[in-house]
Amino acid sequence: MSALCSVPGRAPLPAEAKEMLRWLTVERGRSPATIEAYRRDLHRYLGYLRTLGKCTDNSADLGSVTEDEVLGYVAALQGSGLAPATVARAVVVARALHRFLAVEGMAADDPSAAVPTPQQRGAIPKALEEATVERLLGSIGGDRPVDVRDRAMLEVLYGCGLRISELVGLGFGDVDLDHRVIRVLGKGSKERIVPVGGAARRALECWLDEGGRPSMASPRRSSRDDAEAIFLNRRGGRLTRQGAWLVLRTRSQAAGIPDVHPHMLRHSCATHMLDHGADLRSVQEMLGHASISTTQIYTKVANQRLWEVYRHAHPRARKFDEVVS
Repeated sequence: MSALCSVPGRAPLPAEAKEMLRWLTVERGRSPATIEAYRRDLHRYLGYLRTLGKCTDNSADLGSVTEDEVLGYVAALQGSGLAPATVARAVVVARALHRFLAVEGMAADDPSAAVPTPQQRGAIPKALEEATVERLLGSIGGDRPVDVRDRAMLEVLYGCGLRISELVGLGFGDVDLDHRVIRVLGKGSKERIVPVGGAARRALECWLDEGGRPSMASPRRSSRDDAEAIFLNRRGGRLTRQGAWLVLRTRSQAAGIPDVHPHMLRHSCATHMLDHGADLRSVQEMLGHASISTTQIYTKVANQRLWEVYRHAHPRARKFDEVVS
């Protein structure tokens, strides 16, 4: 990787960059994970600007950055060996910084306004086969509170298509099992209502009964946040994103299904719904996608699966493949 585009040591960010991060946190409601990703990319960009003499550990002359210098950063990223998605995100953050400075009057203009974000191939999200999901969910036996919790977590992740941060953020006020819905606070603090299917509802009911969550709750550390949390850790506090990720990794490995991450269950939810006839708008609303183009990625998975099924099942599907190829 080019040294120009590696993330340097955590030198203090200039005041302008810190102000943008505060704005993203307070005004835009970005999650801590998103803010940390922005911070890393800001360090990357400012490290590049240091090589141009535009930035030091104590100050930055961001108002003097030119369009050619921003284009040079894009070229350096593309030649660094970074993944296309990482390059695209890094360019977005650099552009966001200059746009913020211009809008807030900290710079005369935005030198990145005409700089395009590098195009990346539409990566097809990896979804599990339905039978694999059933094997994973069916592998969690036992009546210990932790077993009941883990079943409920995975049923909700898959059944409702939640992000991991949305799952661990659920509180009692968000769950209405009588009406079979949950209220989800998604990216940018956008709220949506998601239906809860039979399996997820039953698993949640079991977890919230006496043998589940109440037995894991700890009165000694019942902060208001912990007391409202749906999913708890073994110490009785709110389960973290890292804790939920570890639960899924442990359970999937025990089921003989390696390399499963939480977003894969979300991908699987969307893909399987489309496989069974759901329309794109409904899936977009359920998953909380800002743009339907994001949801359309899943149609590639559905179409790919359809072709594979057709090719293996239809008696004449492969008859002339060797001639065509």
